[in-house]
This record gives sequence, structure tokens and C-alpha cells, in this order.
Amino acid sequence: MRVDLDIIQNWIRPGTRVLDLGCGDGELLSYLARHKQVEGYGLEIDHDNITACLEAGVNVIEKDIDDGLATLRSASFDAVIMTQALQVMHRPDQIIDEMLRIGKECIITFPNFGHWRARSYLALRGKMPVSKFLPYTWYNTPNIHFCTFKDFERLCVERNIHILDRTVVDNEHRDRWWLRLWPNMLGEIAIYRITR
Repeated sequence: MRVDLDIIQNWIRPGTRVLDLGCGDGELLSYLARHKQVEGYGLEIDHDNITACLEAGVNVIEKDIDDGLATLRSASFDAVIMTQALQVMHRPDQIIDEMLRIGKECIITFPNFGHWRARSYLALRGKMPVSKFLPYTWYNTPNIHFCTFKDFERLCVERNIHILDRTVVDNEHRDRWWLRLWPNMLGEIAIYRITR
């Protein structure tokens, strides 16, 4: 399992109800069902990923998250997860509000566009960064909302959202001690656990 998903699974209590937004191939939900007996559901738009979920026995619904989550009842899940998708949402602030309406706790991961490599790429080359972790050029990137850790935490303060946990990892999804010294500059990926 990807290292970031391993970090996330540690924040999920056994026997809970979990919704994974943009669940991909269902790897996390499959693991949680087997090892933590969660009742899990995924929302996914990619047909190949939906097929992989069904083959793995993961409950999945074809849904574009950008269309909203109004059809889901308030407080119907213990945890709502969204990994590496916040930056591609048209209104990430509204998605976060909806996640917190649906779930008691939410876990969100996103790339840190304030990372030193992104900053230096802009400063030294004068171009949008392209890297192993951000392999797209400015005109074909799915990332439409660039966010840093500070931006996300400012939104949390403005919306009265409480940060329960925050982990900063590198591009290999490893938690290194030095990343915590200057997270907005050194961390490449943010993993937050939040609640109201």
C-alpha cells in the first residue's frame, strides 16, 4: 500500500463508516475492509478505476465530486477521505464544507505548491514547475487550485475547522523529521485530519 495511505489508515478506527472521494482503484477501502472491518464506499469517475474497485469487492459509485455531494445525508459517515484531489476541484472550499457535513472527521491530502522546488523553478527558470511529482505543464495540468499548507490552514481558521492532525511528507510519501522543521518550504505533500 502507498505510504500515504498507510498513514491515513492509522487515523481510521475499526468498524467505522468511511467514504473515500476519488477512491481510485479502491486500494485504501479494500485494505480498511479487510484489516479494520470498516463499512466503506467510494466515489470515482474513472471507468477503469471503477472496474478495479468492483473486482476488489469495493462498494463504488460513479460520481463527479465537482457536481456536489448534496445527495449524501449529513453525518452519515465517521470519516470522509480525499487523497490528492483537492487541487483539481473547481470549488475546494465547498467540497471541504460538504465533507465536514457528511463526516465527523475528514482526511485530506494535497501537494504543497509552496515547496522549495516549485518556488525555485519559478524563481530561477521563470516557468511553472514540472517534476516527477507534478509532471504536467501549465496548459495540460489537472491542478487548477494551487495551495500551500499555509493557505489550507488559513481556510481552516476562516471556516472554524479544527485540525486534529497534520503530517508532512516528501514525494515518496515518507515522514521525515526535517520536514517538520519548515513544513511549508520542505514538505511536498500535506496530510490533514480535520473536524468541525
